[in-house]
Order: sequence, then structure tokens, then C-alpha cells
Amino acid sequence: MTSHATARALGLDFGTTNTVVALTDGQGGSELVEFAGDDATGAVFRSALCFWEEERAWQGIAHEAGPWAIAEYLQSPLDSRFVQSFKSVAASASFERALIFNKPYRFEDMGRLFLQRLVAHAGGRLDTLPQRVIVGRPVEYAGARPDAALARQRYDAMLEAFGTEIIYVHEPLGAAHSYAARLTEPATILVADFGGGTTDFSIVRVAAPGAPRRCVPLASSGIGIAGDRFDYRIIDRLVLPLLGKGGLYRSFDKLLEIPGGHFRDFADWSRLALMRNRRTLSELARLQRDAVDPEPIGRMIALIEHEQGFPLYDAVGRLKRALSSESQAAFRFSGDGVEIEATVRRADFEAWIADDLRRIEAAMDAALARAGVAPEAIDRVFLTGGSSLIPAIGALFERRFGVERIATGGELTSIAHGLALIGEEDDPGEWAA
Repeated sequence: MTSHATARALGLDFGTTNTVVALTDGQGGSELVEFAGDDATGAVFRSALCFWEEERAWQGIAHEAGPWAIAEYLQSPLDSRFVQSFKSVAASASFERALIFNKPYRFEDMGRLFLQRLVAHAGGRLDTLPQRVIVGRPVEYAGARPDAALARQRYDAMLEAFGTEIIYVHEPLGAAHSYAARLTEPATILVADFGGGTTDFSIVRVAAPGAPRRCVPLASSGIGIAGDRFDYRIIDRLVLPLLGKGGLYRSFDKLLEIPGGHFRDFADWSRLALMRNRRTLSELARLQRDAVDPEPIGRMIALIEHEQGFPLYDAVGRLKRALSSESQAAFRFSGDGVEIEATVRRADFEAWIADDLRRIEAAMDAALARAGVAPEAIDRVFLTGGSSLIPAIGALFERRFGVERIATGGELTSIAHGLALIGEEDDPGEWAA
């Protein structure tokens, strides 16, 4: 096992859904950091925070992160605030701060608290951090009109105490380095990274083992569509119609469709977690009062007030995973007056995400065009990220490249491995993005 004190570099894959850390082993490889404790989930650390009020805590608010955040939330959901997918707002100028127990938290505030708890749960392996930290970043950030410069500023503030030499690298290039370690001959590869918030592509030329520079990037592209968007499609079809979407409300002498803003927020995990505030609940109460059918809006209010976001999205995740191996699966959710039982066919789910897949394929074509590489010139395709397990995604690549050229594996860990390997190089800055 690598000594945390002797590792030359650390690879940090801070993901929308999960975060993974790897350390170089001093022998040209890297090792994952396994987290320790009763609630640990191996090397995968959920990108989540839980806050609760506690007199002994600083400013009266205590916090936890990762799987321990989930455990704290489940112990007392009504007295806590559970925040997940906060990476999704990194590039959003419209997000300034989240108000949690009347205390404002900026993105970088949440990020620093998250990293502090990640280090604390690493069983001592991160007590002394390497000076060189290679941080993965998406090719294109999530959100409408993402501001990459703002995201960099926020990442810098979040990571200011995490390392003295911070180098940002496109996430699929990290995965490319991880996959290149498997290859025994030169190849031109396409790496497709399907995360929670974004899907990113890189075209990389891999030299033979022992070459001075093993990987040469040719082009990258990305799009803010991935696992969270697929979750949105399920929520939109199965849940929102029960919460008032498509309903009417009275405005003076007119009947108008209920505005979609609150429904969009509810179907976005990074926003749903922040809807439990006085202003939003007051607006929903006014809508309920003026609605032709007030009961559905009442259900939405109950779900928000009783912190049902996590169990709801957990049910969505179970359905999505089941549809990766079964032709149909049951969706079940029960919470605060909302009862949902539905059988969902994989074909229906694929129809719901069909437009998203077309846009993802267009982003892949953009990477190929920028690299000047035809699909038939790609020797290997490496699929990584949790959503790469969705059969419709696999079918897209099989259709374009043939099943014999496609490789998978390490869906949640390959990027961190590769980022650490980049950190082992003499001049990792040439990969900086």
C-alpha cells in the first residue's frame, strides 16, 4: 500500500454523484484511497453533504459528507438538510449561495466542508497531502450558459488548502491514461465519460509502452447531459404529473397553466435539496390556494417539507439500474401522501431519453471532427462513468464502432486512477485544461 507521505501526486475525481481519490504508488501506477468506518462504501465517496443544527458545532450547524451524510439524513430527515449534486452549480452565475438553517453557503464553502470530511474519513491516508494534485474537470460544465471562468474561480477557492500545485485536467483524459495502461500496442482511442452532470469525449493517440509520452490528446468535446438528466426524465414522466404539472390556477378572471419553474427545480436534485426555504414554500402555498385542483401542489409541499428528496431519487436510481439489466422494472415510491407504483419498460425509458442521446452523439461527432479522425480510424472505444452501463448508450457505440472495439471497466474509478498517473509525469502541466 502506498504511504500517503511518499506519494508524489494525488488524483481527485470530484464528480457530480461520486468522488474518488487515487495516490501514485511510486512504481508507475496508482492506488485508490479506501475510506474507513461503518458507513464506508469502499473507494467511492458520495458527493453529498448533510447539515443539522447542533449547539456544540461551529455557528450551531454541524455537517457530514459522503455516505456518512446519507446516514445522518436517514437518522433524522426532518431535522437535517441533505445536499447532493452541488457540483452542478459550479459554473452557474445564477447560483450565489444556498441558505441552510439561515446561514448562506457558497459553492466553495460547501466544497471545502466536503473535502474536509473526505480527508477525515480516509483512515489517515490523506492526513499529509502530496503537493501535486491533479483535479478532473468536465470538458463542458453542466447548466444553462455555463461560465467556465466562474467555475475555475470557485474550484480554486474550494481547493486552496488541498494542495500547493493544483492542475486541472479534462476528466476523459484521466480515463484515457487509465485505459492506456491496459494497451500493449499503439492505438487511437475514443474515451467517453458518462458522469452525473456531463458527458465528455476525448480522442487520444496512445503510443507503444515505454514511449517518452504515452498519450497525445487530439481533441475533446462535451455536453451538459448525463445521469442527472436521465433521472429528470423519469421524474418528469412518473412524479411531476402527481404534483400539479400541467394543472391550472386562477389569476383574476383567467385560468392559466401552473408555471413550470418549481417543477424544473423539483426534478433537479441539486435544486430540490434547496427548495425547503420560507420563500419557496410561501410561493407554493399561494399556488395551492389558487389552483383549480390544490391537492397535487399540496403533495409537492409535503415532499419538500418532509425532506423526501433523497428517498425519491433513490427510487429513481434503483429503477434506472434495474432497467440496465431487465427489459422492464417496477418503480415504487411512498412518502407523505404520494404513492407511486408503475411498471416501466426499458423501451419507454429509452424513448424518454432519445433526444438526449442524439445530442450526446452529436457531441461525440464534434470531438471526431475536431480531431480530424473518422470513426473507422478509431482502434478502441473506452466507455466509463456510471451511465455508460445504460444499454441504449452501449448500443449507440456498438452501432457506430462495432462491439469488438468497445472496452469498459472501472466505471466509477478509472478517472481518478488516470489523473494520479498524469501527476506522476515530469511535466503534468502540459495536460492542463
